[in-house]
Amino acid sequence: MSYYSPSIEKLIEAFEKLPSIGSKTAARLAFYILNASKEETDEFISAIQNAKQNLKYCSKCFNISDTDPCEICSNPKRDNSVICVVEDVKDVVAMERTHEFKGVYHVLHGSISPMNGVGPDDIKIKELLTRLMGGEVKEIILATNPRVEGEATAMYISKLIKPTGIKVTRIAHGIPVGGDLEYTDEVTLSKALEGRREL
Repeated sequence: MSYYSPSIEKLIEAFEKLPSIGSKTAARLAFYILNASKEETDEFISAIQNAKQNLKYCSKCFNISDTDPCEICSNPKRDNSVICVVEDVKDVVAMERTHEFKGVYHVLHGSISPMNGVGPDDIKIKELLTRLMGGEVKEIILATNPRVEGEATAMYISKLIKPTGIKVTRIAHGIPVGGDLEYTDEVTLSKALEGRREL
């Protein structure tokens, strides 16, 4: 039995559909919106509508952008000979925050996961291979997540690209800065050893 009016219940249910939002958080968000001023509510609604209407996928890298091609792909200062392959748009943002990578990206929009019915044809692998046909690309950096699905995706892409002669690298995985060895799991320690470099 619900203690809320049907309109409030419907709003709470809408928030519950968002990822990682449980019923208590959904109720908090619903009441925040209800208690906000009309201007704040209109601004919130307008921001959602604007994003839905104006955002599109970049036809080159499949990042989400207001423009096509996106700002990264259309930036003449970016190195088009190096492509960093990531699973998700949020991964592009994470890489950009480092201010270290000067190449371009390719967003797969997922990873190979037979358990979840996701095969190579369900993500943007064919589109990546098409980008390599121009002969401009010298290196592919595989920056998929260090999970079983991410590793499987990286291995699959690597096997497809290796015969072309293009250099294929994988980002290193290991111990986070500020982490303690005693609390680090065996897989992470193994990856840290594999990815060691000379000082």
